[in-house]
Amino acid sequence: MGNPVHPTDENASLSQSPKSGTDSIESVASGPHLHRRACLSALAAAGISHLGVARALAVQAEQRPVTEEMIRDAEWIAGIRLTDDERRAAAGALARLQAQWARLREKELPYTVAPALAFFPDGPISQAEATTSVRVLSEGLAARPESDEDLVFATVAELSRLLRERKVSSRELTGIYLERLKKFDPVLHCVVTLTEETAWRQAETADRELQAGQWRGPLHGVPWGAKDLISYPGYRTTWGATPYVEQQLEERATVAAKLDEAGAVLVAKLTLGALAQGDRWFGGMTRNPWNPEEGSSGSSAGSAAAVAAGLVGFAIGSETLGSIVSPCRRCGLTGLRPTFGRVSRYGCMPLAWSMDKLGPMARSAEDCALVLAAIHGRDARDPSSVSRPFVWPPDRRRWRVGYFEGPRSRATENFLEFLRGQPVDLKRISLPREVPADALVFLLNVEAATVFDPLTRQGITEGLNEWPRAFHQGQFTPAVEYLRANRWRSQLVQHMQQLFEEVDLYVGGNDLAITNLTGHPTVVFPAEFGRRGEQMQPLCTTITGRYFQEAELLYLVHLFQQQTDYHRRRPPLVASAQQDN
Repeated sequence: MGNPVHPTDENASLSQSPKSGTDSIESVASGPHLHRRACLSALAAAGISHLGVARALAVQAEQRPVTEEMIRDAEWIAGIRLTDDERRAAAGALARLQAQWARLREKELPYTVAPALAFFPDGPISQAEATTSVRVLSEGLAARPESDEDLVFATVAELSRLLRERKVSSRELTGIYLERLKKFDPVLHCVVTLTEETAWRQAETADRELQAGQWRGPLHGVPWGAKDLISYPGYRTTWGATPYVEQQLEERATVAAKLDEAGAVLVAKLTLGALAQGDRWFGGMTRNPWNPEEGSSGSSAGSAAAVAAGLVGFAIGSETLGSIVSPCRRCGLTGLRPTFGRVSRYGCMPLAWSMDKLGPMARSAEDCALVLAAIHGRDARDPSSVSRPFVWPPDRRRWRVGYFEGPRSRATENFLEFLRGQPVDLKRISLPREVPADALVFLLNVEAATVFDPLTRQGITEGLNEWPRAFHQGQFTPAVEYLRANRWRSQLVQHMQQLFEEVDLYVGGNDLAITNLTGHPTVVFPAEFGRRGEQMQPLCTTITGRYFQEAELLYLVHLFQQQTDYHRRRPPLVASAQQDN
């Protein structure tokens, strides 16, 4: 779901993996009297470490008595000094805590169980029903395109009209997409599992309902792909990682259930980097359709590649720290990272409970709006999910738009030039500097270390990319530092709220760390066509706004896309496929 990397250039690749430090755990400190794991467990007993650390290390501590000397040697991790009396008390308290931790370790916790804590960046939960109003703005296609190639690169809005007016059947469209998935996956490595049986059944149902005049909405009959951390009955949900290759979860993720209700057709489970890191999974590296020599970035690698290559009508990705924005940049797509809590994550692999978000990846801003309308809303099974209205198109027609001084990408400059001709007031701004957001990113590793603690305890590292180092970092992080960072995170939210008193939204900005920590929504979209490295392809920028104002962001991008064709450019994949085969 995320890549804990923060490039200074807004078009820089985010496909790198997190580093938890240059030193190994064993080499951080050593000495003849230091039993590292016992020391840290003792430190936990003194109240300066957290349950995750203590639980992971307690087995080692149980094997030998903890001494005052061990506690003294472990005090470096919290940056404090205890007195001899305090060390003696900590050693005595550890025995009692060990018994408690042992009881907690006796039973396994399902991955669906979240902590009894939840992050609500925009205030208390609203229990009201989510109001949804959607009107398709695009006129759509009056007739089926002559070629299948033109058909599969149509927008969701265009496909919707063709399906509703029965100019094309869902079964025909599903068959074309399935064939393309089979044809181009050997080049792109973007498919974990084809869901053919489900796809044919859903397509037949959609055609039957549409023939009878029963229309479920703009997604009815449109094929889509699910990032393979979204569970769906009858199919593997591998999380892209070797230890989970055969995992089959029988619960239907809420996002998938809502798309089923909307009449969409699931055609594939798509790749993600191992445990939502980067674009490398147990089947290799997912490729960028514009340049199959490079990866598609991650972790929503397969979702981005499949949409960009015309293999699905749209896809669902997820982001914790860049995993929608980054692959959309790499593959030249339009994507939406919604406000934290806007879309339920029930049935999806957790990485960081307080940062994970699900969102659409598609060809156009309107496509993203149509998908969000179907999947948003409160879900009691995701304690962080909320109900807020979503109205498309939005009522507002004038905005205060922020921009940043200094060098800007051509894509950002193009969009700003477009905005100068729109009913907007441009204002120069700067992002909050009072809180060092990069210093808070370790929160992701702590939460991820808790989710995947069983892997760490069992010593499993194969097929996990660089996560083991991040998990170790999380295991060695004191609870005091985790909670202190979350207090600073609250300050960061307040500073961003103050910024949004000055503007309604802003363009560009090196803000992935900030906005993923605060939970603000971002739209990424192509706004230029040019050279990236040795290849010509769409170049993207971003627009970020207030909580739950996705419709306003998407509408401004929609206006831009009505006047440009960057989002309609197609990668030259056919030659690559023929050469590879």
